[in-house]
Amino acid sequence: MAHLADFNTEKKYKATVKKTERLTPRDTEEVREIQLEVEPGFECQVDQSFGVLVRTSGEFGKTSHHRLYSVADLPAKENGKQLITMLVKRCSYVDDFSGELYQGVASNYLCDRKPGDEVTITGPFELPFVVPEDKNSNLILIGMGTGIAPFRAFVKNIYRNVKDWKGRIRLFYGARSGLELLYLNDKDGDLTNYYDEETFEAFHALSPRPHWSDPIALDKAIEARAAEIVEMLSQANTHIYVAGYEKIRDMLDKAFSNILGSKEKWETRKAELVAGKKWAEVIY
Repeated sequence: MAHLADFNTEKKYKATVKKTERLTPRDTEEVREIQLEVEPGFECQVDQSFGVLVRTSGEFGKTSHHRLYSVADLPAKENGKQLITMLVKRCSYVDDFSGELYQGVASNYLCDRKPGDEVTITGPFELPFVVPEDKNSNLILIGMGTGIAPFRAFVKNIYRNVKDWKGRIRLFYGARSGLELLYLNDKDGDLTNYYDEETFEAFHALSPRPHWSDPIALDKAIEARAAEIVEMLSQANTHIYVAGYEKIRDMLDKAFSNILGSKEKWETRKAELVAGKKWAEVIY
């Protein structure tokens, strides 16, 4: 996986916040959907990401902070300018040594922006989530938190633009509570539009005690579909795409090991997927 330092930030574009909306209720973690209008010359596709540059007076003389974001909806054009949508979760973290609470630089900056504010962006940069040429391919999409963003655009692209998709698409999405099931709830559930598609199914995983910070039971949701997943993994045209926090790796390794019967069997199958370019991940 590439590191942020590997991405070229020399080419910058001016973007204006067109819309910003909080998707989660007030008593939950704040996640906002932000739509940017970018100056002419910038073109970003569904299978790409873009960066946001924030001026900062950080450590070691750094004057800017760079953070990558996936496109959360199909890009559109208006008055010759591209409109791109992003999901941003307001983040904070506790320093391991001092115990002090620090606010995430880019996330808080973006969540505080108002319509009309300017933002500096970079890119676009390639994402590893590519629509297979074979329309019979099976896709297992696994996202947690704002990891739903690239898959929302991905699924929309398949059913609106690629069309005639024959393979199975199974989306597993984890959130702390039902109120935080972005794009899969009553308020903004546009992914539910594809529930009528024969090839599409979505499965939710929630924390058993959301107010106690218990882990989201994404592994349990996956293991509950063990028979179908074993069948899909037996086929050479199955792809697995993963997006979410770093802890999702261990959770998935455990779940797939249980499904296949042993850690060794899963390691062998995962190696085959990676070698065949049928495993891809974006880890925050």
